[in-house]
Amino acid sequence: MPKKFMKRYIPSPERVRSIESLRFLGDIVHEPNLWHINRHSVARAFLIGVFLALIPMPLQMLAAAFGAVMLNANLPLSVALVWISNPLTMPPIFYFNYKIGAILLDRPVITFEFQFSWHWFSERIVEIGIPLYIGSVAVATVSGCVSYLVIQYLWRRKVRKDWRRRRNEL
Repeated sequence: MPKKFMKRYIPSPERVRSIESLRFLGDIVHEPNLWHINRHSVARAFLIGVFLALIPMPLQMLAAAFGAVMLNANLPLSVALVWISNPLTMPPIFYFNYKIGAILLDRPVITFEFQFSWHWFSERIVEIGIPLYIGSVAVATVSGCVSYLVIQYLWRRKVRKDWRRRRNEL
């Protein structure tokens, strides 16, 4: 993993301590494990960030921060990864999740034209919302777990490669 690259952009614990607006959080934010860049904290950060990025919900960044604190994952990476779903990527991601949910629920995929009105929204919320959330949870769970395993694998592969290179240099 590009550990040096990530260290360049992730603030140090000392820098975080100096931010006045974060003082209300107390000692939680000063937990060193939230800032470490190691295989386990980065893999957990990918699990949290990718999972929450694929769930349609408000305050994804806050949920990612809470998840990072609870699971001892890298906090900045967890929060940054929720931006996988941004205003440009949300429509295709959530439409895909809706289609997966419709398949899982054995419902037909509805072709719909979005209308920005309360009447359309209240009429379609159950029809679209349930498959959307079922599909989102399924896709997010699989994607989060796969990203966790891929990070674990890539990190170990990089360590093995570095060990072999060092051993050959001797």
